[in-house]
Amino acid sequence: MLLSKRFPGDKMTTSPDKPIRAVPDVGEEAPSTVPELQQRVADLEKQLKKAARASKKVAQLRPYQVELLKLQKYLEDENARMIVLFEGRDAAGKGGTIRRVTRYMNEKHYRVVALGKPTEEQRHQWYFQKYVSHFPAGGKIVLFDRSWNNRAMVEPVFGFCTEEEYKSFLRGVVGFEKDLVRQNTKLVKLYFSVTKDEQARRFERRVSDPLRQWKLSEVDVQAQDRWDEFTEMKYRMLKRTSTVVAPWTIIRSENKQLARINAMKVILNSVPYADRNPDLDFAPDPEVVISGARELELMEAERLRHGKFTG
Repeated sequence: MLLSKRFPGDKMTTSPDKPIRAVPDVGEEAPSTVPELQQRVADLEKQLKKAARASKKVAQLRPYQVELLKLQKYLEDENARMIVLFEGRDAAGKGGTIRRVTRYMNEKHYRVVALGKPTEEQRHQWYFQKYVSHFPAGGKIVLFDRSWNNRAMVEPVFGFCTEEEYKSFLRGVVGFEKDLVRQNTKLVKLYFSVTKDEQARRFERRVSDPLRQWKLSEVDVQAQDRWDEFTEMKYRMLKRTSTVVAPWTIIRSENKQLARINAMKVILNSVPYADRNPDLDFAPDPEVVISGARELELMEAERLRHGKFTG
């Protein structure tokens, strides 16, 4: 029996022939029986464990967030430009990672850009124009929550572009990205990968959790049904656009915390900033971080074994 567990300010009778009466906090209904009190204790213990886990995750991220401030200072001092692309499956953890990456950054020197599908006006412009208008000036970093590579995956799957527009994009994107790098813009391309089962679990949580329902979009609803189409388009995108000059880095995001830490490591390792913490592990986890070239090899081997892409 948990009668020995007391709460600050609680007053209770402990006679075995009377129900326990506790004085509640303002607006809170007091437990009136032993089972109710036991349930309250269990709920509080659960909340404490959850808070401890959250605190541990914050502590794990903090040293890398400090390093990101040093990276940002390097960009300012060198008047250098940096672009980080966050692509991948829906519910793969892109947005959560962006929030952790930018948590303590100087807001004057970074910007997060998340653009929707092309407007009618934009469809008649040079495709890259709407993205170029958001590119960073010297000393700044821009993080794209989905980028021009939407045309390589989402847009063709959902009919937001024509077949000719899709082919035109694939012909032009490699040169576009090479020009960016040649003009001294640091370009980091991250693709967040999640399994179909894990994506379904995260979608279900969005449906059932009122605080997450805003994340559920029309595209999300169809993502599971169109899984194989997305996989095929992912393969084509990596095959065409993962180059020596602008390679893709795959982030396995089954474990969101590991994905966030390793994405930070990839970003930090892309820039030669000074005063790195010598006690911090900057080596990406090979179970989480995979090169675009290696991902292509794995996908092709999978297709040989099963006759199709299965992941």
